Amino acid sequence: MTMRKLGLSIYPDHSDFEKNKAYLELGHKYGFSRIFMSMLEVQGSVEETKAKYQKIVDVGNKLGYQTIIDVSPRIFDQLHISYDDLEFFHDLHVAGIRLDQGFDGATEAMLSYNKYGLIIELNMSNNVDYLNNIISYQANTSHIYGCHNFYPQVGTALPYDFFMKCSERFRKFNIHTAAFVASQVGNMGPWNVNDGLPTLEMDRRLPIEVQTKHLFASNMIDDVIIGNAYASEEELKAMSSLNRYQVEFHINFVPDVNEIEKTVALTPQHFRRGDMNNLVIRSTMPRVTYKEVPNKPHDNEQEFQRGDVLVGNDGFGIYKNELQIVLQPHSEARKNKIGSISPDELILLDFIKPWSKFKFSE
Repeated sequence: MTMRKLGLSIYPDHSDFEKNKAYLELGHKYGFSRIFMSMLEVQGSVEETKAKYQKIVDVGNKLGYQTIIDVSPRIFDQLHISYDDLEFFHDLHVAGIRLDQGFDGATEAMLSYNKYGLIIELNMSNNVDYLNNIISYQANTSHIYGCHNFYPQVGTALPYDFFMKCSERFRKFNIHTAAFVASQVGNMGPWNVNDGLPTLEMDRRLPIEVQTKHLFASNMIDDVIIGNAYASEEELKAMSSLNRYQVEFHINFVPDVNEIEKTVALTPQHFRRGDMNNLVIRSTMPRVTYKEVPNKPHDNEQEFQRGDVLVGNDGFGIYKNELQIVLQPHSEARKNKIGSISPDELILLDFIKPWSKFKFSE
């Protein structure tokens, strides 16, 4: 598993240099370190194109970004670039190129040995034997990355199950992976339709940090990139402050939550018991750690709903101060409702398997 990174997208053909520079500086402030750069449409001569892209890539390089540029066979033709010589991209100072369309396997394998050491990034959003084929040609896998597509048109992004199947093909070979989330304010992409630019359709309208948590929780994605530009500073900040390595639920506490319950929720490293059940996710260590601390009943008469967070009260004997997250509605007077998970984050409950680690933030 590599370190997980956050990324931004830049569209030099639809934007001005100063705005892009300011965006990269803002991203750098919040720890973003990858750039997806679109080169699916080119205006002007080879030299003009080179100068324009190089200028913004150099800004990113100075700030410590890794830039991968998205290209199609049409661009190779338009700019008279040969697959045997990637000097044009080396001159742009990018770290790699993303092949928006695939070739025959042998070509990609050969490209992975290019003399400039450029990363060759493959399109992950197809559930076909593409990667196996490339690897069977003895590709240089350390220089091969995978990156999903994004989908500007509402309703056309990937369903979750299909996304998982496509991603598993890359995970199997330990290939570095990336996917996209959508800013809710950015309105720039590669085309003139822009309903957000996510990889997953179910993520399209969610807050950006929830989309990011979702992709990381799948355990299939190393780098999460914002597909559309420009995301707001609030969005960059929200993404930068989330936990990239375990699910951290945002909890909304009830008014009567007490000190011990807040401590039980916010202090320990929670993990789900290995012997799981379908009713609740149980984090049982707090009942040991805080077994001496009293906890009076409150908010214990209603029917608890999926995503409610409960703590055992004084009436619950050995289970006092055990923390639980509700999966199926039920009633139990020996448990206090201390809060609930944000509705947008209920999709993350499915990722809490036996022994999964998780946390809460207020």
